[in-house]
Amino acid sequence: MTSPTVRRPRAATDFSQLVDTIQASGLLERRYGYYVFKIGGVLAAFVGLWVGFAFIGNSWAQLGIAAVLGIVLTHVAFLSHDAAHRQIFRSGNANEWLATWMAGLVVGMSATWWIRKHTKHHANPNQINKDPDIEPTVVVFYPQPDRQRSRFAAFMIARQGWWFFPILTVEGLNLHAQSMVTLFSRGPVKRRRVELTMLAARWALYLTALFVILSPGIAAAFLGVQLAVFGVYMGCTFAPSHKGMPVLPEDAKIDFFRRQVLTSRNITGSQFMTFLMGGLNYQVEHHLFPSMPRPNLRYARAFVKPFCEERSVPYTETSLWKAYRIVVRYLNKVGLSARDPFQCPMVAGFRPRG
Repeated sequence: MTSPTVRRPRAATDFSQLVDTIQASGLLERRYGYYVFKIGGVLAAFVGLWVGFAFIGNSWAQLGIAAVLGIVLTHVAFLSHDAAHRQIFRSGNANEWLATWMAGLVVGMSATWWIRKHTKHHANPNQINKDPDIEPTVVVFYPQPDRQRSRFAAFMIARQGWWFFPILTVEGLNLHAQSMVTLFSRGPVKRRRVELTMLAARWALYLTALFVILSPGIAAAFLGVQLAVFGVYMGCTFAPSHKGMPVLPEDAKIDFFRRQVLTSRNITGSQFMTFLMGGLNYQVEHHLFPSMPRPNLRYARAFVKPFCEERSVPYTETSLWKAYRIVVRYLNKVGLSARDPFQCPMVAGFRPRG
């Protein structure tokens, strides 16, 4: 007896064709040589900075070391992000442990907290009440006309685009704080004791080095500069990827392929841009294939972009500075808006029909 043919939805069939093409190209294969070189280089820079720290001693020149340390720690965070997405090893457990060690012992953050939050973002990018990256905090990422605010709050939100980037100076402190909140929460936390031990050891060594070698004033300034640079660098890397792209209503019905492409923005540029942004300049490809090794993303673009064009799915890419201008304008517009944000035909088309 012949089995009945099962017809898959067109959207699923389309994406399966892209997956087959990517797999056949070998772009999902591990890139061990690249990551050995990358991890070795970043860790060498990290150790070199502490050698320079010891050599300089108690001097305000240490603020230069602090600024560069903030940059290097961001690149360690990029590698932890890659490991969390299982881009480095074939073994999921090996990737998780590498992410945990780099995030906990070097950066001073909880990998568990980051993975939990980032997984939700990847599953529902820019979707209200589902993507934690657009939850309203001190910045409002989508219009909320029914929410009551004080005059001061309304004044600040109406201009939030202009102070979004300056406020990133405290984002580093916020990331560390959120890590601790998660690890001390009552809910289940994977590797809670391991991560708490790592963070305690990391912060004890870090603060001891600062306040033993430096005077209290210089030590405090060092810590402030390092955290500020880390927060600004992290924020300026992640913000252009989705901010100013379509925001989906909570009840939106949209297939995986279009969800990821329509809400993501690529940043154009040379190989240096890829280094600068930790590979996140290829955000569309990263969201479609999260486990693809970072150096393969640029090659995947050659397949993904024409695939989108053939199916009339908007593929967005722009320069970094233009992306920043879009983010500022969008956030200011959100702050001033009191209208329904979901009247865009492209987004409205994914609302469930009654």
